[in-house]
Amino acid sequence: MEANNIFIERSDREEIQAKRFDFDSLFVDKTEIIEMHNDNSMAILGNSLEVLHYIKDGSVDLIFADAPYNIGKNFGNNQDKWSTIEQYINWCKCWIDECMRVLSCNGTMYFMTATQHMAYLDVYVSQKYNVLCRIVWSYDSSGVQSKKIFGSLYEPILMINKNSKAKYTFNQQAILVEAKTGAQRKLIDYRKDPPKPYNAEKIPGNVWNFNRVRFKMDEYENHPTQKPEALLERIIKASSNVGDVILDPFSGSFTTSAVAARLGRIGIGIDINEEYFEIGLRRTGIATEFNGKLLVKEKRRKTKAKSKHARSQ
Repeated sequence: MEANNIFIERSDREEIQAKRFDFDSLFVDKTEIIEMHNDNSMAILGNSLEVLHYIKDGSVDLIFADAPYNIGKNFGNNQDKWSTIEQYINWCKCWIDECMRVLSCNGTMYFMTATQHMAYLDVYVSQKYNVLCRIVWSYDSSGVQSKKIFGSLYEPILMINKNSKAKYTFNQQAILVEAKTGAQRKLIDYRKDPPKPYNAEKIPGNVWNFNRVRFKMDEYENHPTQKPEALLERIIKASSNVGDVILDPFSGSFTTSAVAARLGRIGIGIDINEEYFEIGLRRTGIATEFNGKLLVKEKRRKTKAKSKHARSQ
């Protein structure tokens, strides 16, 4: 059963075409793909690299990729642990290249990985593509930190496009934040003629402070590495326009697709785990049931990570 597009913000409703989006136009062949979709969202159940193979070159406007970090998280039916770092990095290079193939000439890709692995991938994409920005997502502490080393309170995000000459979308007015230093203190900028008060708003820097998703939050889903809606909202507003196609090849809790639908974009989410696929169907309004199962939100606390072992290696 498909739901109406109830997630789209009022300001974007009039700009969205009334006709149904043609998802078939994005694929070379869709017969081998397990998927469900409505007017503006598609959820795909399958291996990301295999599904990406069926997507046409240059057909996606924005990609957000939050792949497993190789630190031992429990994702249910697949394991976040490779035998060696080299194996993990080589796997990442494969999906990065496939993502960049399906990305449009003027598109943008954001991707994440563990702090200890990003350096390898930064070098790789710097040599092969173009790095637009290196972003730090800084968040609050749960209160449990190592007593032997400084605790890790951030995750890196790399913003890239195909090459340095390519155009890319950056909607600065859509992501302005309060400029605390000058505006709150009512300072005057005497460099201007005539002098004027400092701007009350500014474009965010590359250090983003968003709280992690907690169990008591409404947006919480049963996924061990759920990213906050506020983080995805900034990325989607900045680097896409209404009606653009947004791909998340490791959808997990399907936050990217849910926010994309709310903002009037076309979302495609892929995940290998059927439980997460069902979350995607529900969060995007694609379906209220799957294989006879009613899709309702039942909150469970996140699975425990096994990352201490990974950090000790």
